[in-house]
Amino acid sequence: QVQLVESGGGLVQPGGSLRLSCAASGSIFSIYAMGWYRQAPGKQRELVATIIISGSTNYADSVKGRFTISRDNAKNTVYLQMNSLKPEDTAVYYCIADNVVTVTGPPLRMIWGQGTQVTVSS
Repeated sequence: QVQLVESGGGLVQPGGSLRLSCAASGSIFSIYAMGWYRQAPGKQRELVATIIISGSTNYADSVKGRFTISRDNAKNTVYLQMNSLKPEDTAVYYCIADNVVTVTGPPLRMIWGQGTQVTVSS
């Protein structure tokens, strides 16, 4: 089966930086879209950033200019570089992959990672 595993979360001070990684494993041929959601207590789930196979990106207004999403298609890995972090960025960050083309069956939709905690606090 296809699995997504996030890493890179942790505790950081306001104004600091953190880089999240998410690696997809399994019999994968290609992944059309990858991205990051975040969920904080008392807040709605938010789509933070997406990147499609061509490299085109989209960002939530709340992170524009501070976060950068990128991917390595050969490694089936997506990254989220987070700079100028604010306390309101504190959340569990979830990696997603959509339209995953496998070598054994039809494309898979909306695969979720297990999440990684990001805490921004002094």
